Amino acid sequence: MHARGRLGALGEELAAAHFRRLGFRVLERNVSARDGEIDLIAFDGRTLVFAEVKTARAAGAGSRAGRGRQEAVPLDWLQPRQRVRIRRLARAWLADPDRDHPRAAELRFDAVGVVVDGRGRLLALEHLEGAW
Repeated sequence: MHARGRLGALGEELAAAHFRRLGFRVLERNVSARDGEIDLIAFDGRTLVFAEVKTARAAGAGSRAGRGRQEAVPLDWLQPRQRVRIRRLARAWLADPDRDHPRAAELRFDAVGVVVDGRGRLLALEHLEGAW
């Protein structure tokens, strides 16, 4: 896996741990379809969440200048086309008869922004519920 892929996988793992702390069970990660990928699908017994995760390495990560500095969480990277894509992918996932879908009272589309330092340690995490 290349460096960008490792960074994305780390961010998704940190986001999954965040959802678990909130009482969610992560049903699937990196659900691929013809049109793209859903980063995380989580369920807490009531709400089914389709989440987009954006991960960034802090500027100057690993250097003394980068330590302790608050970094912007990369949710401003989200584009309107991603809203369309994740909704389309969620519909396809829900319509797939080969998947075991939970009965959810609510569907939600969240965004999670993660910033890590040069060693992969979490610096910031922003969870935007109902981003779309």
